[in-house]
Amino acid sequence: MEQSLSQYDSVIHTCKALFLRKNKDYGTAWRILRLSSLTDQIYIKASRVRTIEEQGTRKVEDRVEDEYIGMINYCLMALIQHDLEDGAEQDIPIAVLEPLYDTCVSKTRQLFQDKNHDYGEIWRDMRISSYTDLILMKILRIKQIENNEGLLLASEGVDANYMDIINYCIFALIRLEE
Repeated sequence: MEQSLSQYDSVIHTCKALFLRKNKDYGTAWRILRLSSLTDQIYIKASRVRTIEEQGTRKVEDRVEDEYIGMINYCLMALIQHDLEDGAEQDIPIAVLEPLYDTCVSKTRQLFQDKNHDYGEIWRDMRISSYTDLILMKILRIKQIENNEGLLLASEGVDANYMDIINYCIFALIRLEE
């Protein structure tokens, strides 16, 4: 478990460094996006990964690893958007934004630890393509929840699905590195 947590933290370190660099370039322009638009951004990236897996080739130079990193950061943006009150400021100073990012990561990391304990690191035995399929399934669930205006009868909300997507992306990045 310690190795997994160290690998997890290393992936998050890479994602956060990119997130912060892009924040310097663009600020929090992503705050204009509705959750459904963020979901669609994640869907685009996951669909590209699946297409590359199925075709075995790519024409755009962006690496698959970059798509997983992008999905992680878009999910974290979505979690931040989800947690902010309606009408919250468009521009978020880095002194406020970074702790919001860290809080969402902390909750997601705890979910990873809890599930990793219960499932015994079974994710290490899964195919990377299965993570892609699970990510796509979670995205379709989120889209259905959004279409239902968040009304649920027996399911987890969008936040739990975003956190699962983050963890599947981290699994993939760890496995691709090994």
